[in-house]
Amino acid sequence: MSSIVTITLNPALDKSIIVPELVPEKKLRALASKVEPGGGGINVSRALHKLGVASEAVFLSGGYTGKMLETLLHKEEVSFVALPVSADTRENFVVFDEQKKLQYRFGMPGEAVNEQELQGILDHISSKTDIAYLVVSGSLPPGMPVTILSRLAVIAHTIKAKLVVDTSGDALKAAVKEGVYLIKPNLGELCALVGKDWLEKSQVADAARTVIAAGSCEAMVVSMGAEGAMLVTATECYEACAPKVQVLSTVGAGDSMVAGMLAALHKRLGWEEVLQYGVSAGSAATLHPGTELCSLEDTERIFKELKHI
Repeated sequence: MSSIVTITLNPALDKSIIVPELVPEKKLRALASKVEPGGGGINVSRALHKLGVASEAVFLSGGYTGKMLETLLHKEEVSFVALPVSADTRENFVVFDEQKKLQYRFGMPGEAVNEQELQGILDHISSKTDIAYLVVSGSLPPGMPVTILSRLAVIAHTIKAKLVVDTSGDALKAAVKEGVYLIKPNLGELCALVGKDWLEKSQVADAARTVIAAGSCEAMVVSMGAEGAMLVTATECYEACAPKVQVLSTVGAGDSMVAGMLAALHKRLGWEEVLQYGVSAGSAATLHPGTELCSLEDTERIFKELKHI
């Protein structure tokens, strides 16, 4: 079994099309279309596979959309465990306007999951003894209690897995109450964690260390958009600037960044290179239209460039 396991609580089929121009009240004919597996943890596993690192994607799957999701993952040769639920897996939709070079993203909320179905994921993870990194990424379906994150944090401690969390809002707060290994908030989410309305870039490291000192996490990567990202531990702090590339799509960039960091951790690289490889993978994902993720070739090329800045 893989030493990296990802969890997706609200998976999706990601559908994307390209139209000549997005015009209201007009029948639009797509120039191209694509259907891909989606959802935070699933995308992390897919990106890891592209980067040559094995993982197991664990997710809830229901209805014909769930079956299609499983079929697509089989085709990509991504290892997974699909736990059945009664509700259909949700669908997301992305439209790219070819003339204006603008992207429109439509995210569906998903269907509710009952406690018995939710317990299936907890039992599956609890039964494993060989997980080095447990990754929880993405949104929660409607009505799912945020305590699922704290319950997963307790399980991670029990099975001695390092828990990596990439979510937001109350779900993120629930996770850090139990203490995790690594979180990836943006500036707004970090502000919420430390009770601030705004943080200047010069204040980010101190704010992150406030969270770390409270035992909420061991390391934090703060995504700062065009400013790049900052990785902070109790004793180290590194910055990586986002390379200037032609951005075709931002879908999956955050998931690719998480995958890049996990790939670097898997290779036992130091924290600075963990950040650089994560930023490289995230940037590599933006080079592709629609819902494509990073490629190994682009990630390695950008990584070499970042190391020489």
